[in-house]
Amino acid sequence: MPIPKKRGIFDLEGNHTTVRREIVAGITTFLTLAYILMVNPDILSNAGMPKEAVFTATAAAAALGTLVMAFAANLPIALAPGMGLNAFFAFSVVMGMGYSWQLALTAVFFEGLLFILLSFFNVREAIIEAIPHNLKKAVAVGIGLFIALIGFKNAGIVIGDPATLLALGDLTHGSGFLALMGLIITSILYAWNVPGSILIGILVTTVIGIPLGLTNVHGFSSPLSLPAAPLFWAFDFSKIFTFQFFTVFFTFFFLDIFDTVGTLVGVVTQAGLIGKNGEVPRVKQALLADAIGTVVGAALGTSTVTSYVESTAGVAAGGRTGLTALTTAVLFLIALFFSPLFLIIPSAATAPALIIVGFLMIRGVGGINFTDPIEGIPAFFAIVMMPFAYSISEGIVYGLLSYVLLKAATRKFKDISPIAWLLFVLFILRFFIE
Repeated sequence: MPIPKKRGIFDLEGNHTTVRREIVAGITTFLTLAYILMVNPDILSNAGMPKEAVFTATAAAAALGTLVMAFAANLPIALAPGMGLNAFFAFSVVMGMGYSWQLALTAVFFEGLLFILLSFFNVREAIIEAIPHNLKKAVAVGIGLFIALIGFKNAGIVIGDPATLLALGDLTHGSGFLALMGLIITSILYAWNVPGSILIGILVTTVIGIPLGLTNVHGFSSPLSLPAAPLFWAFDFSKIFTFQFFTVFFTFFFLDIFDTVGTLVGVVTQAGLIGKNGEVPRVKQALLADAIGTVVGAALGTSTVTSYVESTAGVAAGGRTGLTALTTAVLFLIALFFSPLFLIIPSAATAPALIIVGFLMIRGVGGINFTDPIEGIPAFFAIVMMPFAYSISEGIVYGLLSYVLLKAATRKFKDISPIAWLLFVLFILRFFIE
């Protein structure tokens, strides 16, 4: 009797990938989300938190969360402190509501603990399963539009305009010009089927930016410093039984759970790993990684850690397993030693990668049933609300709300799961709580 072949930790052969491809994908993912190392400290500093300490906490929390994702879930998904969640932390909770950043960190810490508990009891897994298959496809498409918009915005190709809301930026010079060059280069490389075309596009665009003065090459390395002591375990437990604390806690909880669910569904769909019935593989472990990352991040001194939609850039580069995530995690650790080397990559160089990934994800729109309005309208709302509301979670909210309403209005109650009904009620209540 033949001896079964060992598949290894990441089962590269079973996932039809190679070590080289996974490493390139991991580097690509890191390069597309390395901006968080610069942006997160800048945002949280508005809450009175020291930038250097937040940088250390950001890199360390991202590395640890992504390592758990790599080995526990074996998925090509990176984790880091979430954009939007950090803005809510600094501008709403601390600056708007007047709470201390210590109390905000405490809310994030308890949110992560609750997520760990819910992961063991399969509650978040049940939420993912409650999202209809057609709506899951729409989530992937909506995320594609959302990250394409992020790419256009980061590049300066699209800018804000008080008259028209959005307008075309200046593409004749500056970051808009550099991003346009990068988009052309990356598109041509991808059309030629060049392996690692997205990563090559990022690197070439970064080099082009040097003579244009858009890539800052000063200071290529810095010694490791761990100034996180002022933030480590800096919790305030004195107000955890107040209604105000519960409000902050619940909002963090709500935003995180649906950002994570949407990202997992979108990335896994893009990777071609989603099951025939829309199930996400090893979803329990993936959600646990997110929860552990949040708890560790809060203890180190940063806002909620969540799965990153930029992981789709690595998937587009061929990433299919946890080896992609492991590569990204290692680079986050290296960033602690050589942060300026990674941070010289301008947003105009990573923006084309996000735009190309948006193209790849929107191709799934052909699999959505728009001929049936009961299925098509919720899918439409899920797709358009993500870029229009600038939020993955809002897309899921309005998609699921309209799905339940239309199914109930047409008396197709059997199609509505108990979890979907529960989410419907919670979503409605959220409007009154806010």
